[in-house]
Amino acid sequence: MKTWQLFEKSLLTAGAAALFTACGAPTGEPAAEQDWEATLTSEEQGLLASCDAVELGEVAEHACVHAELGPFESVTAAALGAPVLVDVSLPHTGYNITLPATGFCGWGGRVGFIPDESGEFAFLLSRHRGVRIYDAATGAEVARECRYSVPTSVCGALKTAIVADLEGGTEYHLQFLAIAERNSEFTLVIEEAAHDHSEE
Repeated sequence: MKTWQLFEKSLLTAGAAALFTACGAPTGEPAAEQDWEATLTSEEQGLLASCDAVELGEVAEHACVHAELGPFESVTAAALGAPVLVDVSLPHTGYNITLPATGFCGWGGRVGFIPDESGEFAFLLSRHRGVRIYDAATGAEVARECRYSVPTSVCGALKTAIVADLEGGTEYHLQFLAIAERNSEFTLVIEEAAHDHSEE
């Protein structure tokens, strides 16, 4: 009887490990903070190399003020597949976003964003995992131009910036996913990527 119980326990343990692996979660201790780049997809690795570090550093410095001092808005993202009613279009605002549980693997959600004018926008996050951007009307994914890893010397409150070229007046859905619960709550600041912040 005891042998059978051990066998059942082994099966359950193996099944849980397989589930976590399928969801992309680590089966051991969380990776060290400096090892995050090793977990990026090849597409995201390519995005890392294409950012202008000087320009994005200036954008991140400005965004850092809002990430640390606000003004802040707390929002809960719409569940994946649900209508997107949450908007994050206010400029110079730190949005504290909470993702709902997906019910199968981790957390995920979407928020809406409508830029006032066309141009490149930087989506700066207080976590390493980035964002995917979709045209709300067509569902087509918008190409991300580059990814910038924010140095702690530039801003300790922000970790990642994703840059995309967007059309003014068009609604976009920003999609966020998280495997670990600690990444399901984070701050988002959206700034124009090629904007002079010295006068603000």
